[in-house]
Amino acid sequence: MTQGERRTTARRTVLGAAGATVLGASTALAAGTGAAQAADGRTAAADRAHGGGRGYRALPVPTVIAHRGASGYRPEHTLGSYRHALDLGAHVIEQDLVPTKDGHLVCRHENDITGTTDVADHPEFASRKTTKSVDGTSYTGWFTEDFTLAELKTLRAKERIPGTRQKNTLYDGRWTIPTFEEVLRWAEDEGRRRGREIWLHVETKHPTYFRSLGLGLEERLAKLLRRYGRHRANSPVFLQSFEPSSVQRLSKLVDSPGVVLLSGAASRPWDFVQAGDPRTVADLVTPEGLRWIASYAQGIGPTLDLVIPKDASGRLGDPTTLVRDAHAEGLILHPYTHRNENAFLPVDFRRGTDPTAYGDSFGALKRYLGTGIDGLFSDNPDTALLGAADLTARD
Repeated sequence: MTQGERRTTARRTVLGAAGATVLGASTALAAGTGAAQAADGRTAAADRAHGGGRGYRALPVPTVIAHRGASGYRPEHTLGSYRHALDLGAHVIEQDLVPTKDGHLVCRHENDITGTTDVADHPEFASRKTTKSVDGTSYTGWFTEDFTLAELKTLRAKERIPGTRQKNTLYDGRWTIPTFEEVLRWAEDEGRRRGREIWLHVETKHPTYFRSLGLGLEERLAKLLRRYGRHRANSPVFLQSFEPSSVQRLSKLVDSPGVVLLSGAASRPWDFVQAGDPRTVADLVTPEGLRWIASYAQGIGPTLDLVIPKDASGRLGDPTTLVRDAHAEGLILHPYTHRNENAFLPVDFRRGTDPTAYGDSFGALKRYLGTGIDGLFSDNPDTALLGAADLTARD
């Protein structure tokens, strides 16, 4: 099937996801220190469950990726946020991975957990507050690499931007920080309950920084992917990073599809900075740069501004050639990040003066999805699914 044929067929399938029946609460997640041994014993079963899938080309297009879960409605990177995203119909759930002091991978957007947990309310950890330079930027707070997993498990997750998403604070303290292994087991349980593969989109955060601390992410991640049978080319997982060398390293460890994340055009990936590579993101989105990415990855995750830039007033301009150029190299595009609030929308799609109020999110989605991107990350997957269904209805 050609690229165009695949996209037309897949676009039609998104309607079913957008109208899917909402299921009830998930079954409880099994706990205990013997979980890793039990998981090892399930490797063969996991291989059968996740090694025989149809791969990422069979996903609906546009693919809706729940950004840190349904983070527009629940505190990000919690099992509650992931589960709610599935209930809303999201096709893929994103995780960001950082390590603990004792080498466990946990799901946090940043290793600085000051704003996403109640760590500041724990006097026993007051002395852990410190200032660090991470990828050239100074941060003051508490960091996952200074805590054992047992210590992190005494903390509770909370809303990262309560000023914008006050309603999400209702759920502050309800969930702990999940390990990635817990998420893998949760995905297995949800897959059995819902009768389908649960797709994950997994990012290595600050991999060069953590490798310098002796906490390399890729080997730990590959070990877990193999244990749970998500290491094959058709396994229901994407592996992503803003550092191309991390995606390259993972491609040598497992066959799961890789995605290179791309920030602003003038920026340089931190591994490039450390290695003295002068290339910027602007170089990587040229046909030559995309051809280089396609030599080891299957997709890119550009900021939406690389797909449709904004003008000086913050309004959307004309699309770039990125979608066409990436598709010409066989790469899929999963841009980031769609959000409903005025504060995050282009100026021409804001409504009223309240930055926390919802704007014309569907109008913005129509512009972005109309470029032919293969999917996008969204804090509000239900909105994104309806926008995708609108696009499908016009095809």
